[in-house]
Amino acid sequence: MAKNPSVNIKKGDTVKVIAGKDKGAEGKVIRVLREEQRVIVEGVNRIKKHTKVVDQGGRSGSTGGIVTTEAPIHVSNVMLVEGDGVTRIGFKREEVTKRRPDGSTYVSTRSVRISRKTGKEI
Repeated sequence: MAKNPSVNIKKGDTVKVIAGKDKGAEGKVIRVLREEQRVIVEGVNRIKKHTKVVDQGGRSGSTGGIVTTEAPIHVSNVMLVEGDGVTRIGFKREEVTKRRPDGSTYVSTRSVRISRKTGKEI
């Protein structure tokens, strides 16, 4: 695995699953696990987790049972949804004018995500 893996999907993006048991499902990204190159998508890859009764006394004790939760899915198995279809993600450098604390301005560049299908900024 790479030392500093890059994941182009961000939290809050709407993605479509393109492989696996939930293929075709769409959902919002809840969390990005960059080091493992995985994302947690709302309503996708649901698992049942068995939890024990933890008796700590008072109201803080959690009840046991079966909890249904989302498990991480590899980032290569999802694609970003744009409009009515899916698209790959590219990057483009864009010139912007920035302001210094003393009031003077200067031109700099920033990286923006673009759709490979339409070329528009995401």
